[in-house]
Amino acid sequence: MSMIRDLRAAVRPSLRKDGSGYPASPTSPYPYDATRDAASAVVDCAVYRDGRRLECADALTPHEAMLEVRKRGGFAWIGLHEPTEAEFAGIAAEFGLHPLAVEDAVHAHQRPKLERYDDTLFTVFKTIHYVEHDELTATSEIVETGEVMCFTGRDFFITVRHGGHGSLRALRRRLQEDPELLGKGPSAVLHTIADHVVDGYLAVADAMQDDIDEVESEVFSAPSKGKGSSRGVDAGRIYQLKREVLEFKRAVSPLLRPMLLLSERPMRLVDPDIQKYFRDVADHLTRVQEQVIGFDELLNSILQANLAQAAVAQNEDMRKITSWAAIIAVPTAVCGVYGMNFEHMPELKWRYGYPMVLALIGGVCFAIHRTLKRNGWL
Repeated sequence: MSMIRDLRAAVRPSLRKDGSGYPASPTSPYPYDATRDAASAVVDCAVYRDGRRLECADALTPHEAMLEVRKRGGFAWIGLHEPTEAEFAGIAAEFGLHPLAVEDAVHAHQRPKLERYDDTLFTVFKTIHYVEHDELTATSEIVETGEVMCFTGRDFFITVRHGGHGSLRALRRRLQEDPELLGKGPSAVLHTIADHVVDGYLAVADAMQDDIDEVESEVFSAPSKGKGSSRGVDAGRIYQLKREVLEFKRAVSPLLRPMLLLSERPMRLVDPDIQKYFRDVADHLTRVQEQVIGFDELLNSILQANLAQAAVAQNEDMRKITSWAAIIAVPTAVCGVYGMNFEHMPELKWRYGYPMVLALIGGVCFAIHRTLKRNGWL
């Protein structure tokens, strides 16, 4: 514990003794206004009491929101979008956030996880957005990823969002329409965000299923009559789809254990009634994980089948080339013999020699062609 306190002291500026609650600026004798520096990153800041948003708190800063909560109860919900270290420093100091969690929240690119620091739960979610496209190509971007980091405390809830999608405005409005659920406190917000993220996974999985079905039907579709065997589709398309599925898998699989912990292990910061709802989220997440694993295995089979079809098509091409080479070898041999300029050659002065040779060449070529075609080589 002493090491943690030392680390926290190293990354936090010293707090002023004037009671402002903000760290002092090293270049100014006045209190460092962390709320002012964080204003550009704060998307929304509100105080909730008894499940309802305080109308008078719409214009509160994070510091003012916490003063309101500590005086009269309730909890503060602060939403930020891609804050910098300077923008987040004051809020981290105000709410006593652990330096390691703050570093993860600012720099992003974290795997989904659940960690506990003192009296705060730090949760990381990977958001997935399906990119609409008219045609799947070898360079198509199918999914975009973002991140939502959540700090859950006794009387506050902080979200830090990274990425251009995954806005939580609609989710906040929908949750405000359910005061009974919102009255359960910050853990209710954590569940709602987890449920929202996993529902997004389900929608993306259904959309990716259509892309995989399209590629699968093209690979295994019967060849058109008279056009020979199917050569499959561009392997680059399948490989690109497989890469996107792998990115989807990296977002889904690590999140299952945190959801199981939230649903099974009692936690002081999670309301017992809310804990039951996390089981439903874990069930949905398990379903998505099974789908993603199935996508990965199916794409392996599709890719192997496509490569096998390409190999079969190449073998058929080689057989056709070999067959025509055998047919052409007959006139080549005959013409090669009679093209030699020997003085004494039989039938050179025979009147019917020329048509006889042409008839012989045509007959032999026809017989070879018919035999090869009957055996499926042509």
